[in-house]
Amino acid sequence: MADIERPATPVRFQASQDQMLEFYRQMLLIRRFEEKAGQLYGLGLIGGFCHLYIGQEAVAVGLQSALTIGKDSVITGYRDHGHMLLCNIPPKLVMAELTGRAAGISKGKGGSMHMFSVEHGFYGGHGIVGAQVSLGTGLAFGHKYRGDGGVCLAYFGDGASNQGQVFESFNMAELWKLPVIYVIENNNYAMGTSVARSSAEAKLSRRGESFRIPGIEVDGMDVLAVRAAAEEALEWTRAGKGPIILEMKTYRYRGHSMSDPAKYRSRDEVQAVRDKSDPIEGLKKELEAGGATEEQLKSIDKEIRGIVAEAADFAEQSPEPELGELYTDILVGKY
Repeated sequence: MADIERPATPVRFQASQDQMLEFYRQMLLIRRFEEKAGQLYGLGLIGGFCHLYIGQEAVAVGLQSALTIGKDSVITGYRDHGHMLLCNIPPKLVMAELTGRAAGISKGKGGSMHMFSVEHGFYGGHGIVGAQVSLGTGLAFGHKYRGDGGVCLAYFGDGASNQGQVFESFNMAELWKLPVIYVIENNNYAMGTSVARSSAEAKLSRRGESFRIPGIEVDGMDVLAVRAAAEEALEWTRAGKGPIILEMKTYRYRGHSMSDPAKYRSRDEVQAVRDKSDPIEGLKKELEAGGATEEQLKSIDKEIRGIVAEAADFAEQSPEPELGELYTDILVGKY
């Protein structure tokens, strides 16, 4: 629709070497954390479902590096571990939650899919597909109502983009000009069905057109492209122009969850993406071109591996919740 006001096309973020090192460190933390979570799941130390973020790290890092911690809010679906780490929640507490321990960020009662921390501006981890979109719209309403200048970053996947509640949320958000950035993490396969087979309109950045919400398609495998889009979107929403959609073209290397053998795609396809578009390797090349040494990058990897190993040890050794914990956090008030 030609008469919709649209933001400028983002220009790839010009990061300093220090900024790129920090992005590299954050993406590597998520990658190593998720690899370790996969191992613990295989050992039976993580129960229930477990959805890993391996391959998609640039999306969360590029976006959340532009947020103001303590002012803005973040909400997502159940592939949520990396988003939590970027909200400055200690890896120990996230890993302890995965293993269902009392020291976990949700006292061991949320597990992989339902983690939450108001203190850190992270509102879940949601197991119902698409539910976080309407809840995120409510968070944005809260920011506008309080006049606190905050923006809600509401993530959802390509599968959730076909949910009815998503469009109800779009309509309300545009009517009320709510400060919400809808992030579609399009990893191509939802739970196992390709976008081409499940969506009549495969360009998901267009999903808001009938509600007059502009959208931007972003290379979600390039952290600097993502950061540029984040800054454009934040400027748009903070100016009172209402919601905006960012479609992140990304890819997950593992199955939908740990129980998914991913037989709907070939190993060659996955390897081709790894070889050509891996977000960490791509940034590593830019760092090396800017003067980073192999020793410096190896040192970061060693540090991250140490943090993750410490988090895993903490999670394995922490006690499980007391039985009485079952009865807490059920009702808001006392009755």
